Amino acid sequence: MNQEDNYLDVNKKAWNSKTQVHAASDFYNVAAFLNGKSSLNTVELELLGNVAIKKVLHLQCHFGLDTLSLARLGADVTGVDFSETAIQKAEEIADELQLNARFICCDVYNLPNVLNEQFDIVFTSYGTIGWLPDLDKWAGVVSHFLKPGGRFVFVEFHPVVWMFDANFIKVAYNYFKDTAIVETESDTYAKTNAPLQNTMITWNHSLSEVMGCLLSAGITISGFKEYDYSSYNCFNGTVEYEPGRYRIAHLDNKIPMVYSVTGTKTY
Repeated sequence: MNQEDNYLDVNKKAWNSKTQVHAASDFYNVAAFLNGKSSLNTVELELLGNVAIKKVLHLQCHFGLDTLSLARLGADVTGVDFSETAIQKAEEIADELQLNARFICCDVYNLPNVLNEQFDIVFTSYGTIGWLPDLDKWAGVVSHFLKPGGRFVFVEFHPVVWMFDANFIKVAYNYFKDTAIVETESDTYAKTNAPLQNTMITWNHSLSEVMGCLLSAGITISGFKEYDYSSYNCFNGTVEYEPGRYRIAHLDNKIPMVYSVTGTKTY
């Protein structure tokens, strides 16, 4: 078995090791969250709309801050992640705050074998699909869990971002899905001096692949938007040109950094 075949175990090991570092980092600022600050950004809040009393499934939720922010807004929310450490941390925070949210430790692809429900909204955001090799299967999972007429809300880093090297100097990767990208990371986006050493396996996915797979899974796309900034300061060489909006300094507004897709299950 090569590394690509074993991607789930390789990536789970990486995310298990990152979780405690992330939970203690200024990037995630758990202290502010515990004091009432939402972790959700304006981009996704506007797309989600009023989630009160809606059943929401949050895929690849990491250690649950966005999931719990949705619970604070009145959603009946279920968060899913494959990292045991992340789910344990999410449950600890939920218990501490006495928030009504459910967490399931499961790989996205296996979730239909674990959960038998449908939801008003399926939500996933920022750095999620790059860990998945098969977007047809992913879109099928999204459709499987949506009620007829249910909404999919997706916010993700733009595939153009993933074409560049770490310092955004040259194009180093294929825009379209190619062979798996196997890399060793000596820190993490949430804390660049963290003493971590992890191998990770990812795939790039073009916009046409994402939207084609969703359409094939019976999701009618109702909205698509590209943003020339990131709400997160998680790349090298950034500048905060407005509060909470970051760009690569030497590229200014010349590249898209985030995109969003919304859709409705039609069959």
